[in-house]
This record gives sequence, structure tokens and C-alpha cells, in this order.
Amino acid sequence: MLNQLQRGCTALGLEPDAGQQASLLAYLELLLKWNSAYNLTAVRDPGQMVTRHLLDSLAIAPHFKGGNAIDVGTGAGLPGVPMAILFPQRQFSLLDSNGKKTRFLFQVKTALRLDNMRVHHARVESFRAPEPYDAVLSRAFTSLEEMVAGCNHLLAPGGCFLAMKGAYPTGELAALDPAYTVRAVHVLAVPGLDEQRHLVELIMRNRGETR
Repeated sequence: MLNQLQRGCTALGLEPDAGQQASLLAYLELLLKWNSAYNLTAVRDPGQMVTRHLLDSLAIAPHFKGGNAIDVGTGAGLPGVPMAILFPQRQFSLLDSNGKKTRFLFQVKTALRLDNMRVHHARVESFRAPEPYDAVLSRAFTSLEEMVAGCNHLLAPGGCFLAMKGAYPTGELAALDPAYTVRAVHVLAVPGLDEQRHLVELIMRNRGETR
């Protein structure tokens, strides 16, 4: 798995150090261990986990903005855990309403000593953050329209929404409230994955930008 991860990171233009690589693989080991009892992911093959979980998450790294982000509907911690490992100087909150998944994430945080990661067990509509976030991030969480409507209260002035999608979301983009501007739709190439991936970057009009 290490060679596969290293090759994938090189293809993505990323250079995680040896400690970060070890933490990424330790996260997968925990996911494999807990998955049998908690059913955290349908992907059970370790090699596929490297591709579909680690590299798929890390593919957004070149486009990631903000020093304080929240991953809504994080599930088993994707992309929040890999991003927290890759960017130790930035703060990540991982939010999910499923208690089994947040218990797993607390274990990940403790085992990997991810001091820059916070875990929150709550529904996004009822969650009130201590401070708003520079970036609100999601991976296959919901439609763009529902994401901005349900998560708008989490976004800091000048912040952006980052939504990970598969195929180009033509219909979802057309349904967006005109109060939101599409700043970019990035085509992502995930090493080893022959499927479409896109990252949609949204901002609120008249609220500026953050990098």
C-alpha cells in the first residue's frame, strides 16, 4: 500500500513526508479494523481504499483554501482525515450525525494524535460552530442547492464552499440560488481511478474570497 500511496501522491504533485504517509496508512488500518463491526465503508479491499479513499481525498489538495475548514457529512472521515494529516498547520472540524462514525473518528484523532482535528456529532442544520469557517467541504454529501442552504450559517465572510462530485453536476449547478457564484469547477484526476471527479468551488455574492 505504501508504494501505491507514494506513486499516487507523486502523480498528484504532493510530497507528504514519511510521518504523514505512515499516518495515512494507519488511518486505513483503523478503517479496516472498525469496518467489520461499524460498516463505515462499502470499500473493503486495502488497495481500493488507497485509491478511492486516500487518493480521491488528496486530489483536492491543490485547490484547498482556508486555514479553518469543516467537512460536513464526513462519514468515515473523508476527505477530512487525509486533509488534516496533509495540512497539520490548518484546522479541520469533522461533522456527522451518525454516532458510530463519530466514535470511530474520535479513535482516529486519538490514535494518530491529530491535534488539528475536531470531531462533532450533530446534524448540520442544528450545529452551531464556535466560529465560522473559511471553507465548508463535502464529499458526496448532498446536492449543491441543499449544501449551500443547509451550511450557509457555517461559512465565514470571504469563505467558500468546496463540493466534491463525480460527473460534472450540470443540473445541480443550474438549480443553484443566484445568490451564489461558481468560482471554478476543477476536473480532478485520481491516480488509478477511471471515473470522473470534479471539485465545485462556490462563494456567496458580495462576500469576497479567501485563500
